[in-house]
Amino acid sequence: MDPKVITYYFADDGRIPNHPSLPLILYPGALKEKSDRIESIFNENNWRNSWTNGVFDYHHYHSNAHEVLGVQSGSATLQAGGEQGTALSVQAGDVIVLPAGTGHKRLNASPDFKVVGAYPNGMNYNLRRGEIGERPQALEEIGKVPLPETDPVYGTEGPLIELWKHKERD
Repeated sequence: MDPKVITYYFADDGRIPNHPSLPLILYPGALKEKSDRIESIFNENNWRNSWTNGVFDYHHYHSNAHEVLGVQSGSATLQAGGEQGTALSVQAGDVIVLPAGTGHKRLNASPDFKVVGAYPNGMNYNLRRGEIGERPQALEEIGKVPLPETDPVYGTEGPLIELWKHKERD
C-alpha cells in the first residue's frame, strides 16, 4: 500500500521557528473510514498522551514534541507555518503530523470540528506562542526532539519514517 501524503516545508519567520529540516505531513483521508478509531490507532502506534478537542485560534507550536492531529469530525481551515504559512483545508479522516516548532492555528471550522492529538512515546508537550523571550530556549528544544520510532497511522512502515529519517538536523 502506498498512502497518499503531501509535505510542506516552512521557514523560520522570526516569530514561529517551524522545524529547520522536517516537513509537515498531511495524510488526506487516511482514516476516513476509521474516524471513530483515530485515538486508538495513534495509541497502538505509540503516539500517546492523546486528547480530543479543537485547535486554538491563535498561532502556537510545541518546541519539545512532535504532534499528530487526526480530524475526527467536521472540517476546518488550519494555517500552518505561521503568519506567512499555508492554509490547509481538512476534513474528517485527514491526519496532519507537525514536527516540533511548526506553527499552527484554526482559521475557521464547522461546529462539529474535533481533532485527536497525540505525541510520540506519549511525550509531554509545551505551548509556545512565538513570543520573543521564549525563542532561545524554544530553538534549543526543537533541536533536541528525537525522531519518532513509528508513524502515527501506519506504524513502523509508514511514510513518516521514510520522509523524516534522512533529514539532517541543524
